[in-house]
Amino acid sequence: MVHHCDYKIRIEARTSIFEYIEVFYNRQRSHSVNGYEAPLVYESMQKVA
Repeated sequence: MVHHCDYKIRIEARTSIFEYIEVFYNRQRSHSVNGYEAPLVYESMQKVA
């Protein structure tokens, strides 16, 4: 996680922030396109239907 981390070089910070956004945040937050469902929930609903 990015919060309260000390990075020695910029690439460490960039990598950590990228991973947080792309791996955690974008998969957890709701999206209006998906009917305000999290992407993983929406995908699982599509597989069932």
